[in-house]
Amino acid sequence: MNLAFKDIRFNLLRFLLTALGVAFLMMSSMGMVGLYRGIVADALLIIERIGADQWVVQGGRQGPFSEGSAISSTMDRRVEGIAGVASARRFVQFSQQFSLHGRQLRASVTGLDFPKDPGRWIPIVGGRLLASGHYEAVADMSIGLRLGEKVHLGQDDYTVVGLTRGMVDTGGDGLLFVTVNDAVAIAQRRTSEEVLLARAGAGPAAASRSSVPQDSKIAAVLVTLNPAVDPEMVRRAVSSWGDVNVLSRAEQQNLLLNQRLWRLRVQILAFTGVLLVVTGIVVSLIIYMLTMENLHEIAMLKLIGADNLVIIVMIAQQAFLIGACGLGFGLMLSRLVFPFFPRKVLILPADVALLGIAVAVICAFASLLGISRALKVRAQEVLS
Repeated sequence: MNLAFKDIRFNLLRFLLTALGVAFLMMSSMGMVGLYRGIVADALLIIERIGADQWVVQGGRQGPFSEGSAISSTMDRRVEGIAGVASARRFVQFSQQFSLHGRQLRASVTGLDFPKDPGRWIPIVGGRLLASGHYEAVADMSIGLRLGEKVHLGQDDYTVVGLTRGMVDTGGDGLLFVTVNDAVAIAQRRTSEEVLLARAGAGPAAASRSSVPQDSKIAAVLVTLNPAVDPEMVRRAVSSWGDVNVLSRAEQQNLLLNQRLWRLRVQILAFTGVLLVVTGIVVSLIIYMLTMENLHEIAMLKLIGADNLVIIVMIAQQAFLIGACGLGFGLMLSRLVFPFFPRKVLILPADVALLGIAVAVICAFASLLGISRALKVRAQEVLS
């Protein structure tokens, strides 16, 4: 006869409510870990998907993600002349807020060097990729745009010809893909007041130019190398120019994770650790209180000659059942709730396994508290 199951059946509602409370704690822990994984995945999304072997950025800077970068608009032609370079693409990305049908929307405008890069690396869920050099856009669904909708950016209207999902920047804003030339035009937009001030201050010639030079709009050049070429040879050749810096894909990832996002990552992991400690305390108190409620029954077991091992197994089984059910319920709640969160919550099987080990350790510690109290009970106490 399994005494743990007998006790659970006798107090089924109490057990389910206890497991549900633990499940919410487990869901919170998984949510914090999943949020951490999601932030890392979003940060590395462009770097991993765009397929560049090296990034040519402004000299003395570590851009374009960790800090600002501005290079010549003809830098891609210079890079293409290096032996071993298969292709070079210009890259532009900046945040843009705009109004549509009375709604304020926000997107991260990302320029594709069309026709070199039509965006085949973008996962299309509706419509098509860019097929024209101007006035077409592919939007992430999180922005709130619909297929065929026109959006006014800068001084022109852009038609949404394709939709994608899960393409966001490090801040969680959905990506809006246009051609590099269109992205530069959007970034160069000026109000009529700026034009008037430019004309009054520097004459008609200056009024025709942007307040920020066009060259500064290109943030980086994405370099794809031939398979047999030595990356260090290309890096040395480009770096010798003196006006640019060359970063590998691994260096870009390291800059994002260990510099720009370092404090955020540490803070999330610290909150996760605190939450696990709180979970351990709560589960320990629950098991201890369940043991205190069953002191009379434990004394009765001792009176009829039950061995201490029977009592130890009963308490340990209850603790691990509460932990297992809490983890299972928490995982189900996570699958139901987290898809509605505004930021990506990425739950990996390895993280669930590690959390399961943590729950096992917590339940083992919690059962020790209950066992230590149960072993102090004397058979004579059944008469009190």
